[in-house]
Amino acid sequence: MNTLKKNLNTHITFIGGGNMGRALISGLLASGFEANKLSVVEANASTALGLHQDYGVQVIGALDQIAFDFSKNNVVVMAIKPQDFNVVAKGLSAKLKHASAPGPLILSIAAGIRIKDMSRWLDHERCVRAMPNTPALIGKGITGLFADAAVNQADRDVAQTICNAVGQAVWVAEEKLMDAVTAVSGSGPAYVFAFLEAMQSSGEKLGLDAATARKLAYATLEGATQLAHNSDEHAGVLRERVTSKGGTTAAALEVMKDHGWHDILEKAINAASQRGKAMGDELGKS
Repeated sequence: MNTLKKNLNTHITFIGGGNMGRALISGLLASGFEANKLSVVEANASTALGLHQDYGVQVIGALDQIAFDFSKNNVVVMAIKPQDFNVVAKGLSAKLKHASAPGPLILSIAAGIRIKDMSRWLDHERCVRAMPNTPALIGKGITGLFADAAVNQADRDVAQTICNAVGQAVWVAEEKLMDAVTAVSGSGPAYVFAFLEAMQSSGEKLGLDAATARKLAYATLEGATQLAHNSDEHAGVLRERVTSKGGTTAAALEVMKDHGWHDILEKAINAASQRGKAMGDELGKS
């Protein structure tokens, strides 16, 4: 959190206080950022009350109540649904016109919204696009980031520091690669959950009780993932090491190979990437 703590004039305003917004707020506070430098625009009264009670942050009931009267280093995190982005951005645009130059840094975590479109709707170029994933809710997220030439290194550092509050962050060189980020890590937790579901179900069909099958499946995935994290070797090498010729693991992997599970997963991730591109096209039409 050094980047933000050194910059004492940074104030972060969240537009939207849903799950991902809450995760980022919680992560920032846990990293030492001060609650009095956080604001949340949240129209839902119940959600707004919960944000104030849980985190002690300032809650603003409506977009027109925002006042950019801090410094040029304000940050606005667009933590809203993609389908709401256009309307909210156009409403925020009028406020940005009265902000001190160069205006706040805009960090969007709305899936599918491209830089050119958010810049057009906001009439503002200082924008960063982010794609976090749901493990951010427990501080184990990974976020893909992209910004064009209008965003300098200092702004990139601030954006990355905010995202690092809920896990890790990586930058991609081209915006089209954000569709790949969305497909691999944004949607990725669902693939893992589906895999866990199948492992547990298989254990139960083999006679294990549900609790035992769940524990075995979940702990195995967690342990194997950690083992891979702690190794410099390719996952394929690690797989080969636990696959004895003619053994139980080889028998299982042979079935998976025969059914083309690797190709199926690649096709599934490609489908997610293509859908991400299509969503960007659809959302950008307005």
